[in-house]
Amino acid sequence: MLLTDRVEIDPAVMLGKPVIRGTRIPVERIIRKLGEGATDADLLHAYPRLAQGDVQAALLCAAENDL
Repeated sequence: MLLTDRVEIDPAVMLGKPVIRGTRIPVERIIRKLGEGATDADLLHAYPRLAQGDVQAALLCAAENDL
């Protein structure tokens, strides 16, 4: 299931948690890291497969789906 153009849920990936499409990076991990004080730049450095739009999509997904 596609939640946004960048976030999907697939029962075969990360136990069906929302992830950035094409990766195994859970939305909740991005949100947790931001909550711990990481910047977008920190995330992009730590997860080279992420794009700036992915971070924004994770925030939007979390807000819209009460994650």
